[in-house]
Parts: sequence; C-alpha cells; structure tokens
Amino acid sequence: MSRTPAAFRNWAGNQSAVPAEVHAPSSAEEVALAVRRAAETGRRVRMVGTGHSFTGVALTDGLLLRPERLTGVLQTGEGWVRAAAGTPLSVFNEELARRGLALANMGDITAQTLAGAVQTGTHGTGGRIAGLADQVIALDLVLADGESVTVSREGTAEIRDGVTERDLFDAARVGLGALGVVTALTFAVEPSFLLHSVRQPMRLSEILGSLDKITADNEHLDFFWLPHTDTCLTKRNNRHPGPARPQSALRHWLDDVFLENTVFGALCGLGARLPAAIPGINALSASALSASERVDTSYEVFATVRRVRFLEMEYAIPREHLAQALRETRDLIDRRGWRITFPIEVRVTPPSDAWLSTAYGRDSAYVACHVYRPTPNPDYFEGVEEIMVRLGGRPHWGKLHTRDATYLATVYPRFADFLRLRDLLDPGRVFSNDYLDTVLG
Repeated sequence: MSRTPAAFRNWAGNQSAVPAEVHAPSSAEEVALAVRRAAETGRRVRMVGTGHSFTGVALTDGLLLRPERLTGVLQTGEGWVRAAAGTPLSVFNEELARRGLALANMGDITAQTLAGAVQTGTHGTGGRIAGLADQVIALDLVLADGESVTVSREGTAEIRDGVTERDLFDAARVGLGALGVVTALTFAVEPSFLLHSVRQPMRLSEILGSLDKITADNEHLDFFWLPHTDTCLTKRNNRHPGPARPQSALRHWLDDVFLENTVFGALCGLGARLPAAIPGINALSASALSASERVDTSYEVFATVRRVRFLEMEYAIPREHLAQALRETRDLIDRRGWRITFPIEVRVTPPSDAWLSTAYGRDSAYVACHVYRPTPNPDYFEGVEEIMVRLGGRPHWGKLHTRDATYLATVYPRFADFLRLRDLLDPGRVFSNDYLDTVLG
C-alpha cells in the first residue's frame, strides 16, 4: 500500500525527513518487492519504527517503509514466539501474557516496534539478564537484492561467499537496518512471572560506595540521580513467587501519571522559564521522594509512562568505571554551572554476543543524560560525552551522540567484520542514510 509522501517526525521532534515514497507492507513478500523496485530506481530504503530514536537512524529521502501493517504473533512453540517486526512491544507483551508467557527482560518504553527496539540495541537493566537482542533466537530479513533469509542462533549454513548464518545472525540483531529489513523476530520466552518492585530513595554517595553489592544483590537495578542534590531514586526488581500485590488504580495514576508526568512536566516548564530555580526545584523533588513497593506482572513493572518530551544521550561503559563516570559527571555539572532538571539514569547489563550491541563482550553500565525538549543543552551532552569516550564508552545507537566510524571501530571488536558483511550484502548501499554514513563510514 503506497501513500502520498509526508514528513516523518520522531517522538522528540528533533528528527524529520520527507521521503520520495512511503509504503506500508503487510508481508515479507511485499517488503522484498518494495526493496527490489527501490534498488532498480536508485532509491535508498529505510524501515521506520514508532520514532522513539533521537538520532537519524530511520530517516531517508528515498523509500520509507512503515510498520503498522506488519504486525502480530505469527507462530508459537516450546519456549519461543515469532512475531512480525512492526508489532509494538506493548502489544507483544499483552499477547505473551494471554498465552501465559513473558520476556525475561526489557526496557522501560513499550511504544517501540520489536524490530526498532532490537535493531538499535534497546537493553533494559539486569546484572545477569541481557537486553532484547540477546533474547532473539532467529531473524527474518530481506536483503538488498530482495532475497528473504532466516538466520538463527543455531544456524551453520552458508548464506553466501563464506558468510555463515550465525555470522549474519550475530551482526544483524543490532544491525541498524544496515544489513537488511527485518520482517519477523523469534524470541526466547518463558512462563509469566511476577516481579517484586521496591522503589527507595538513597544518597548518591552511599550508592557509589556500594555499587558492586547492590548490583549483585538485585536481578534488575535502575537508579535516577537528581543533579544538584545527593539524592537518587533506586528501583530494584526481583522475581517473586506471589501472590501479586499490584498498585491500586489510584496509586498508579498518582505516582506514574500525575507526579512523574503532569507535575514533573510543570516543574520542567518552570525551570525553563527560571533556570536559577532548578537546584531548588530538584531539592524539593528529592525531599518528596518516598519508598514504595509492589508485586506485579513482569512487563507491568518494567514499563514506565513517559509523557514529558525530552532529548537523550546514553553511553555504555565498562561497569568497573561507573563510579568514576558518575563522580566526574557530578563534578562537571558543578564546575560548569549548568542547571539540569532531568535525572541521570543508570542501568547495568551483562555481556552480549551481538556484534554491535553496546554491551558486546563486557559487563556494562549505562549512563543516560536527558534534557527537557524545549531547552536543549548541547554543551551538557558534549561535556558528559567527553567523559564517557575517555572511559571507552559506546553510544546508544538510537540516542544523541557525535561519534563516527573512526572512533566506533576502536570500541567494537567486531566492527570491521560488520563492515565487511555490509560490503558483501549491500555494496550499493540500498539501506544507507546520512546517519549510517557517519557511524559506519
């Protein structure tokens, strides 16, 4: 189904493009036909998700493929579920729950499509349980010549010219859409489970002195540090045998909708008008934090309501450098006199074997900096980025950064292998765009 071209704009409103053509395929066959036709006419092709990347990873001036008709659960088996690439994570979670199943781990935003989240390396948090790409066990792809292939973790067959199925699987899981259009994904799943979620304020100084312990003691650790204060909100999520003790509808609305979105949005707006008031606003927010707990379905605990628009930069660093990174970031904010409303978020993951996963080959910690969308602060992002780069950081593919292929080749051991695979599968750069030209060369 073709459409009259219209501007594509991402969720944050900082990325947009007007493609020459828009198509909403409903099957892998329609994707393959669209790719072949685009290649014949010299147009580049990108498949977008729901626009939750802050970078230009999905933009194109050629053929824009939209995901809304490529959705739904396609097959289920013992310990696995195959779903169409455009299925939103929120819908996938509900479909899994209806079957008594769940993902072992996920991020806190569920608006993304499955393919979009996996291709850009969405990771969640968990000291022992990896992100989405590491729960994928098979991928269906349309290559630049229109060929459809399925690659899996167990695959040994040769795809072409010495490239094995496992090579393409490990490269394409976090593939940025550079190796092919993902049309379906098969995830390892498990029986539905409950998480005991404990939210508790802690001092940043206390956390920095006990990072190894609190990481080891919790299956999923996430904490938010409020700049200009010594206060963090920690979120510790661990499996629980039950029974469930979910939030009441009123408490959910009060905490997740009203306080964390409506009130927080108002405070961000106030800080935008009166920057000098931001340290006081953050101190007030810190004093209002309180402990809470619940036991609920896993995906209900993982997911977060985010309605205040922001810009974000996130870096993955070796986990052993996390305390240093946070101390240096705190000192930099104080030294430069920046006024930062949004908390800095910290998460952890174990090593990944996807070649371009930000956690490839190492225990990783993630430091995410946000700014209120109406008040961007490039100097803040640039200053923190300098710290993360010095510590061997890898930028999240879907979040703002200034790194290029020259730098990225130094922090990804399989970067050259990925480029060779790309040269073989897409020599004409059918799937390229300006962002990929920068980060892949």
